[in-house]
Amino acid sequence: MDKIELAICVGSSCHLKGSRDVIEALRGEILKNGLEDKVELKAAFCLGQCGHDGVSVKVGEKILPGLTPEKVPSFLKEEVLPLLG
Repeated sequence: MDKIELAICVGSSCHLKGSRDVIEALRGEILKNGLEDKVELKAAFCLGQCGHDGVSVKVGEKILPGLTPEKVPSFLKEEVLPLLG
């Protein structure tokens, strides 16, 4: 099975909105849930969602704006785990 790629925006706007904290929260949740072999984190430059609060993340071809460290557990549960089957 291929890994699910999560591309976290690290462009200027998302960087200022806390992309580093989101990446650390995602890394922690991935480890906590034993998903290291199933989910891969990557950095992405601007995903074109700068008008939203929070950080933008691309899951496959789907761009999801507004991620904050507090929303990471529900984001994984609702957007990533279903893709793992």
